[in-house]
Amino acid sequence: MRTWIKSLRPFETHTDVREAERFIRLFHAENPGGGVNARLRDVAREIARRGTYTHTGEELEFGARVAWRNSNRCIGRLYWKSLKVRDRRDVTGAEGVAVECVAHLREATGDGRIRPVITVFPPDAPGRPAPRVLNEQLIRYAGYRRADGSVAGDPRYVAFTALARELGWRGGGGRFDVLPLIVDPGTGGGPLLGNLPGDAVLEVPIAHPEFAWFAELGLRWHAVPAISNLCLEIGGVCYPCAPFNGWYMGAEIGARNLADADRYDQLPVVAARLGLDTSTERSLWRDHALVELNVAVLHSFAAAGVTMTDHHTESSRFLTHLAREEKAGRTCPADWSWIVPPISGGVTPVFHRYYDNPTLTPNFVPRH
Repeated sequence: MRTWIKSLRPFETHTDVREAERFIRLFHAENPGGGVNARLRDVAREIARRGTYTHTGEELEFGARVAWRNSNRCIGRLYWKSLKVRDRRDVTGAEGVAVECVAHLREATGDGRIRPVITVFPPDAPGRPAPRVLNEQLIRYAGYRRADGSVAGDPRYVAFTALARELGWRGGGGRFDVLPLIVDPGTGGGPLLGNLPGDAVLEVPIAHPEFAWFAELGLRWHAVPAISNLCLEIGGVCYPCAPFNGWYMGAEIGARNLADADRYDQLPVVAARLGLDTSTERSLWRDHALVELNVAVLHSFAAAGVTMTDHHTESSRFLTHLAREEKAGRTCPADWSWIVPPISGGVTPVFHRYYDNPTLTPNFVPRH
């Protein structure tokens, strides 16, 4: 496990001056004012001197928002300009990173009105890898492998749960135990293990508006989807620790997290409680159970006053975003296989067209 942690640390990095120039020109094109040529000279000198350069606060804010705008797998980009950017480049220690991740969750959650937020920690520099959060998302549930091979909790996180336990975490063995943060300090020292306090993790119990038995299934899900394992790449500079969130589309939980056979696999359970014929696929029992599970998720978040959208509304919003980008003379990259929702895709407007899908920067990319 410790070898795996070390393998995430990057090799020597040196900022490509051409990438830096492209970003600086993009920033000045969309933010008129100021001398682009003078800024380009300063950036080139800084890269020549120390192998990288420092973004201004305005450049960082713009770059983070445009990274969301360029995220080809995200259907919810209509509100990219509203992203709240928390500049925490001065936080260099693992403990400080953990504290700020908790603050991020509190700010993003509020009273249930979820706000899109990104917290940007220091970038990698030549010979000096920056801290990074090893969690895929700031909030995820543990998975415990039982002696008989079955899993209690989320099967996706069995390996990560084992790593956390190796580092000293004591999981309770439940189905929805919130995993701790694991922060790699980058250089020097071992990884830091940090539990998330209860007031930073808003969870919603899942119930159904018609079937009282649904609550007996004991399902729940967290309110904030904060991705934390990607590099925010801006002008050739990698920010390896930049957790960011929007809000959930119901199908992400109801048609994937709780429904996928390699996750919580609740469709057979729901079908059985509905009394459906599961002996043949022609009964469409999976489809029926899937719809009711998604009804329950949307109902529960609405009843709890927690921001969530449905796949029909979000599909329409995405086409509005697409039209705005085209009107602005920009290409809107989109991966069809991710933009089309995982439930009722053919009856959403995003299904019935193709999309350009170039790789644009700034963007969120896999870490080195």
